[in-house]
Amino acid sequence: MDSLNSLIDGFGTALTPMNLLWAAIGVLLGTAIGVLPGIGPAMAVALLLPVTYGLDPTGAFIMFAGIYYGAMFGGSTTSILLNTPGESAAVVAAIEGNPMAKGGRGAQALAAAAIGHFAGGMIGTILLVVLAPTVASLAIGIGAPDYFAIMVLAFIAVTSVLGASRIRGIASLLIGLTIGLVGLDQMTGQQRLTFGSLQLADGVDVVIVAVGLFAIGEALWVAAHLRRSTGKPIPVGRPWLGRADLKRTWKPWLRGPVIGFPFGAIPAGGAEIPTFLSYVTEKRLSKHRDQFGKGAIEGVAGPEAAASASAAGTLVSMLTLGLPTTAVAAVMLAAFQQYGIQPGPLLFEREPELVWGLIASLFVGMVLLLALNLPLAPVWAKLLRIPRPYLYAGILFFAAVGAYAVGGESLDLVILLIIGLIGFGMRRYGLPVLPAVIGVILGPAAEQQLRRALQISDGSVSGLVNTPFSVTVYAIVVLIVAWPLISRLVLRSRGGRKTAEESRTVGGG
Repeated sequence: MDSLNSLIDGFGTALTPMNLLWAAIGVLLGTAIGVLPGIGPAMAVALLLPVTYGLDPTGAFIMFAGIYYGAMFGGSTTSILLNTPGESAAVVAAIEGNPMAKGGRGAQALAAAAIGHFAGGMIGTILLVVLAPTVASLAIGIGAPDYFAIMVLAFIAVTSVLGASRIRGIASLLIGLTIGLVGLDQMTGQQRLTFGSLQLADGVDVVIVAVGLFAIGEALWVAAHLRRSTGKPIPVGRPWLGRADLKRTWKPWLRGPVIGFPFGAIPAGGAEIPTFLSYVTEKRLSKHRDQFGKGAIEGVAGPEAAASASAAGTLVSMLTLGLPTTAVAAVMLAAFQQYGIQPGPLLFEREPELVWGLIASLFVGMVLLLALNLPLAPVWAKLLRIPRPYLYAGILFFAAVGAYAVGGESLDLVILLIIGLIGFGMRRYGLPVLPAVIGVILGPAAEQQLRRALQISDGSVSGLVNTPFSVTVYAIVVLIVAWPLISRLVLRSRGGRKTAEESRTVGGG
């Protein structure tokens, strides 16, 4: 009941004319940037982060929410029309959406994606309203050893799930942790990795890291591969669904959020896994299995609903624990820190107007997204005709302006370029970007919690595992690390049994 009253107050905040304007601008900007090839929600939020510096925190985060959901919808538009996913979560939309578009049903694919995002976002946000206050109240009793254990779980889970190999994931995490060490030691005041520069004493701003890794790294990577043709955009008709399409899509729209929300709330790589799980589920349950791979509308509807619900799930972890489980959540956490606000168990008590205004704005943003994007889909498709050189030159310009706006120091531009080159190298060698961003943000916090836990236990390592919660989390960590070895041993033992049975059969014969 308290959550419902708080949500009603939140609607009072979100529905003010100014906040409604920020939500609409966020949805439009997010969709416009998300539609452009190679630009996902994380890059969109990172690019637009400096734009919100002049706003009050509530208006800024309402705008961010619009950018987040708008960019997710825009990424699926790119996947369907160009077969160029803006991010990994939009890959599944390309599998069925692009064949639909090539077969003259691009309008129906875009409609299925838009309504899927709306349904998934609505259901996910309702679950956020119900679960977030409960999680926050439970999290108040969590101490330093428990927080450190959660952060270790986030590091291990993200490095294990993402990328071509665990080694690459760990390498990316180490890059982020190293960047996070730059500056003054919070406890001793000792300078670390500053190379004698006073300007680096405050550390490297997370905004510069996010913009450098996402925007600059991606722009340099695309510039190195501009000779590759992406094909011509496909014309888009009026996005609408007939009765037969609605009959095939309404169940996937409801099943997607059930799969997507839990995966968003845990540090398991964001929307990538649930979208694939949703796709596999719809393929098994569909009566039109023969159409999968050729343009099955269920393969667009379910995964897009799962992705949108997963986005709501990420906000549970970020708002209640200060734990970003996706790249977008990591950038939004950086935005909270810019305003001097620390997400965590006490956020719901200290900043109720901000939190509930943000949650209410998610409902408003979903309605705006559906109302604006269904009729505007042909307009977004025209953005795909912008030549890549002009597009990425613009991205480099806005990234540089945004980075300079953070501190007004020319050194920030040099750091931005260096981090951009690191981002380019990471893409070149297949290192995922998310572990690096999470390493930069959570690294200093993990170090602080580790030191606190050791101080409480007088330097004893047992102080890290002296609560039931931390022991449980470490058990999960061990399971994640050992799972590939366990599965390999199980498969080997099954293979050995099979060989033994076959030899007995041959011997008996």
